[in-house]
Amino acid sequence: MKLLTFAVPCYNSAAYMEKCVASLLPGGEEVEILIIDDGSTDETAEIADRLEREHPTVIRAIHKPNGGHGSAVNTGIANARGIYFKVVDSDDCVREDAYQEILQKLHELTGGSRTLDMLISNFVYDKAAEKHHKVMHYRHILPRNEFFTWSDIHHFYKGHYILMHSVIFRTKLLRECGIRLPEHTFYVDNLYVFEPLPYVKTMYYLDVNFYSYYIGREDQSVNETIMIGRIDQQLKVNQIMIDYMSENKGMISVNRKLDQYMLSYLDIITTVSSILLIKSGTEENLKKKEELWSYLKKKDWILYRRLRFGLLGQAMNLPGKGGRKISVEGYKLCQKFFGFN
Repeated sequence: MKLLTFAVPCYNSAAYMEKCVASLLPGGEEVEILIIDDGSTDETAEIADRLEREHPTVIRAIHKPNGGHGSAVNTGIANARGIYFKVVDSDDCVREDAYQEILQKLHELTGGSRTLDMLISNFVYDKAAEKHHKVMHYRHILPRNEFFTWSDIHHFYKGHYILMHSVIFRTKLLRECGIRLPEHTFYVDNLYVFEPLPYVKTMYYLDVNFYSYYIGREDQSVNETIMIGRIDQQLKVNQIMIDYMSENKGMISVNRKLDQYMLSYLDIITTVSSILLIKSGTEENLKKKEELWSYLKKKDWILYRRLRFGLLGQAMNLPGKGGRKISVEGYKLCQKFFGFN
């Protein structure tokens, strides 16, 4: 059995996927790298097969029909042989100095008396054309260098959350919680770091800059214009999160800090949806914003009140053009959350 499985979803990633995989290879025989070719039409499949031939004990190339990022992650979870599991997007990479610390810590924690459910580390916004890169860390929020639970965490401020780039999950936990990301849908990474959380009992924060999250490609899914064009997919994910929060309230409300964190995460996602709908400026999308809040109200009145009458909820629903202008100020939070321009 491997210590850590990396799943690398690839769709037409020929131009940059080798750099990503190269950053993972220093893990040697302790890791496996699943290159998941999601129905690519460029040279991605050929590159994946070549890399597998060059590193047959570490790399596996998996070819599948196109199903989107979520489908590729699902395939990774189903095929993983590692005790732990991490998604690394094909245009991102990991940092070698922190990588060795991560592996050493996973070894140490795996051999102990307690089971680790989720390891958290820092990530870096590697923004194109910028010399200084922003580090997303959790030093004032999470205990360092010790096991902890939800009851031990401090306050997460708006725009600062545990994202896909931050986490390594226990593989068995992902399977036990039954997570199944929707196919042909962008922004499912928000579900990936949301739905497993009620099952996470033990965590560990390693204060190292492990993951480099590249931002800057014009075709990137977090480009603002592209997000507005794909707003229906953002809304789909938003509604799935509303359903999950409502339908699992018994499990979530057991721990007050877990409940507060998941509510805050749903709040920022709903804010992102609302801001993008407002910024699009079309009557159709303004109607979709009203429909989103109506959906939430109909699904769960209590959850609706918790979001609607919070600071962001009130800001997203101010009437008229003046109100919408104030609402767009919330866009700064969206920038911080996604890192887009």
